[in-house]
Amino acid sequence: IVSLKIMPKSPEIKLDNVEVKAKKIIIDKAGEGDMKIEIVPVAFGLNSLNIIFVMNEDIKLDPIEESINEIAGVNSVEVTDVRRAIG
Repeated sequence: IVSLKIMPKSPEIKLDNVEVKAKKIIIDKAGEGDMKIEIVPVAFGLNSLNIIFVMNEDIKLDPIEESINEIAGVNSVEVTDVRRAIG
């Protein structure tokens, strides 16, 4: 289970567009699986896009982070948590 925090460059960036592109990247690189998406207020009208998803441990996270970071309007991508799924 991986948690990503995506920060836009400004409050004017439409997180819906970023969400669609980020989901496509995650599905293309990590496969289809459970995914939870939250928009979390940060400060001064700025929101972060938090995505939690399940992926195989054999897949590297760096290419996913780098691809999401290249989306127009994205300032940064941070892995906030990585856990093993049990069960």
